[in-house]
Amino acid sequence: MRAIRVASAALLGLSALTLGAPAAVAYGGGEGEGEGGHGTGESTHLSLGVMPEEVAPGGHVTLTVRGCEETARVTSGVFDTVTVPKGQKSASATVDWDARPGATYTVNLRCGHETDQAELTVIERAQGGGGHTNPHEMPPGNPEHGVRAGFGGSIGGFDLKEIGLGTALVTGSVGVAWYRARRRAAAGTAA
Repeated sequence: MRAIRVASAALLGLSALTLGAPAAVAYGGGEGEGEGGHGTGESTHLSLGVMPEEVAPGGHVTLTVRGCEETARVTSGVFDTVTVPKGQKSASATVDWDARPGATYTVNLRCGHETDQAELTVIERAQGGGGHTNPHEMPPGNPEHGVRAGFGGSIGGFDLKEIGLGTALVTGSVGVAWYRARRRAAAGTAA
């Protein structure tokens, strides 16, 4: 019986290693490509990631820096200079409201003597209905009203039959568990 448990644990561990290996290789990016492959610079250790790579004017982007052990500076013509303090891996920036839709801007990273670059494309802002092209964006000003989300989980479909049936099932399950536990305890003391 112990052999079955050991074999099961070994197979589970082997499966986890096998399924996790492709993700680890993809994250590492290989030699000479930089980490994650987001940046376009020459450095093999320093990497700059910009998420999302397409954003509307006024939208927010997350700047991720890998391979920098110092304070990093990220600059671009489409947002203010951002400083990523030593020990942190990311920071956010707000794209200028007057950014030109359709334009691609270069985002520059400097960490000590190393540099890297990435690109950021500005896209059109969705028109009408308050829709946004980027989930990280917030419109200027305050919304006029809250979200119309309905009644919620249990209030919308309040049904006494379903509540009674659920209560009976839970009570029955607890009763069977109690009965079996008492019966097992009684069998253990009689032996």
